[in-house]
Amino acid sequence: MKYFFNLCCLAALFVALGCSGPSKKSSLNSTGAIIEFETDEHDFGSIPYRGDGIYEFVFKNKGDEPLVLKNVKSSCGCTVPEWPRDPISKGEKGKIKVSYNTRITGSFSKSISVYSNASEAPVVLVVKGRVEESLKDMSAAPDLE
Repeated sequence: MKYFFNLCCLAALFVALGCSGPSKKSSLNSTGAIIEFETDEHDFGSIPYRGDGIYEFVFKNKGDEPLVLKNVKSSCGCTVPEWPRDPISKGEKGKIKVSYNTRITGSFSKSISVYSNASEAPVVLVVKGRVEESLKDMSAAPDLE
């Protein structure tokens, strides 16, 4: 009886392992869409108050199928992404324009998540820098001398 029980457990294990394989159909000849960015991080350095907080991340479709950007989300409302809505053909380039609100002074580091048909996981882009205080704000500060 013990032999029969062990045999049943072993058979159940093989069935479970066989069913847990990848559920997506994939072709060895097709790579699908592949998104590749020239850079995934941009450091603005020091930006003046109300200065230029715009950067364009350039990417290329290195895959065999059209690349579709499903959604591009920023980590907060102070960073606004704009992206192409049309499919990017094989070998073509595209741009994601990111605008940071430079009316907010101080250091910042914001992430932008890019969701596409290239992968289930998003590609994360980062913009960072420091917005300097305006001269108007500095003149209102009390004199400590």
